[in-house]
Amino acid sequence: MLSPMASYDKAGHPSNLAFMSLVDFDAVRLAFAHHLEKERQLSAHSIRAYVGDLESLLLHLSALNVGKISDLSLAHIRSWLATMQTKGGARTSLSRRAVSIRLFTKWAFKAGFLASDVGSSLATPKAHRVLPEVLDIPSAALAMEALATRVGEEETPVALRDCAMVEILYASGARVAELCGLDFSSIDYERQTIRVLGKGNKERTIPIGIPAMRALKAWISEGRPALAKDESGNAIFIGTRGRRIDQRTVRTVVYNALAALEGYERMGPHGLRHSAATHLLEGGADLRTVQEILGHASLATTQIYTHVSTQRLQAAFKQAHPRA
Repeated sequence: MLSPMASYDKAGHPSNLAFMSLVDFDAVRLAFAHHLEKERQLSAHSIRAYVGDLESLLLHLSALNVGKISDLSLAHIRSWLATMQTKGGARTSLSRRAVSIRLFTKWAFKAGFLASDVGSSLATPKAHRVLPEVLDIPSAALAMEALATRVGEEETPVALRDCAMVEILYASGARVAELCGLDFSSIDYERQTIRVLGKGNKERTIPIGIPAMRALKAWISEGRPALAKDESGNAIFIGTRGRRIDQRTVRTVVYNALAALEGYERMGPHGLRHSAATHLLEGGADLRTVQEILGHASLATTQIYTHVSTQRLQAAFKQAHPRA
């Protein structure tokens, strides 16, 4: 059998296709991971998810005494998904696993591991979509006011930084990783926008509004110089040691900022992203604009926020109307 250390071409395929039928599961896993990293250029988190799903399938094949990846069939995949379901797998997880394996079988067929794309006809289990939790507008305003008050009371660089980060997350709907990656060149002061690098290395420009820009300017001029060191580079947001801020710190800041709001004690940065999208739609923004701001590849992903808005309107109607 091919060694797991076999060489690969630029597309992530084993270089010696004459031995495809002898390739063991470990070599397949490594080749697929190589493909995801080098050709698809996915993030480390996405690669772990895809490879983890493949490893789960390979373990299932071993339990069925299937010794070669070339023997994989649609029935094997369905059996694997059924086993996951009996073990309590959520519909959302099953849907994601099905997508992962369809990607794998498509690649494996092109690479010569499979005689056909056996996963192409696999139906994706319909995921049960849970509506995201969002702040109501008064609660969002209260959280921002509390951060501004903290800046006035503490007069510390960290307070200025935290206020600016939360303001930008809520104003822009940006992801945490996008916020952490902001550099000085990312800011357009005249247009009051930021340029972020999103999923798939796609850039987009997002307006952030007057309060967020004001908080950002205060941090850059009054707070950041006190924490900046040589290793700070061009990073906008930095930690107390001068390095670029990390995602864990941002999440902690958001949790603390929202902890005092009743009902939102465990809401994190993604909750601010959901809130920004919902409030934009409730304010009259069209769906395509919100899709562009959030950086969603599919409009279907953005459409969930229309359901959130409808649900909130129904709740308000039932609470306020005398004949609800």
